[in-house]
Amino acid sequence: MRFEGSYLGDASRLPAQARLECKICWWVYDPAEGDAQWQVPPGTPFTELPAHWRCPQCDGDREQFMVLGDTA
Repeated sequence: MRFEGSYLGDASRLPAQARLECKICWWVYDPAEGDAQWQVPPGTPFTELPAHWRCPQCDGDREQFMVLGDTA
């Protein structure tokens, strides 16, 4: 099953400003804010997060993240 907001691991489909939400705990990665827990600086697109990056709230895998529809 495919979810409408899922990027399905295809990073080429994500704009740099895309905000993504963990489908497990609903934590939102906002590139404008970065991720202090993982020491990711503000301005870092989701596609440029380190390969080992996981959700800072629930430790979910990056493929568990869904694109929020409010970027359009």
